[in-house]
Amino acid sequence: MSHLHFTTKHANAATVTHNWWIVDGTNQTVGRISARIAAVLRGKNKTYFSPHVDCGDYVIIINADKVVFTGNKLEDKTYINFSGYPGGKKEEAAGDLLKRRPEALLERTIKGMLPKNKLGRKMIGKLFVYAGDKHPHTAQQPKEFKF
Repeated sequence: MSHLHFTTKHANAATVTHNWWIVDGTNQTVGRISARIAAVLRGKNKTYFSPHVDCGDYVIIINADKVVFTGNKLEDKTYINFSGYPGGKKEEAAGDLLKRRPEALLERTIKGMLPKNKLGRKMIGKLFVYAGDKHPHTAQQPKEFKF
């Protein structure tokens, strides 16, 4: 009796197609939208996902300033930066960061959900976040991403 051998086809740079998606952040919960986008940047939504290849798509987020937090997180949740120097710790409430730099807030949450290695750093490069509803990527013809 002959044994059938099935081999897993791994994706590589030649076989991967990177699509462009556009996401509207209006009234979206920060953590939920970030988790969905992180999966798309990683390529988890594709049938040929391979962990060692960047299979992910490009994602444009518009209206990043209109995302929402649940509960009292705008006041209670803090983002901490540390410069590495003594006394170089800075804390900022989520609400203040959202007012000051809404793009940074989503970039940071999504980056935290990606792998911490060269591949992860390549993936975060495919994310484009804009506070308003304008973006310079019309030439890429991004498709609307449905949640």
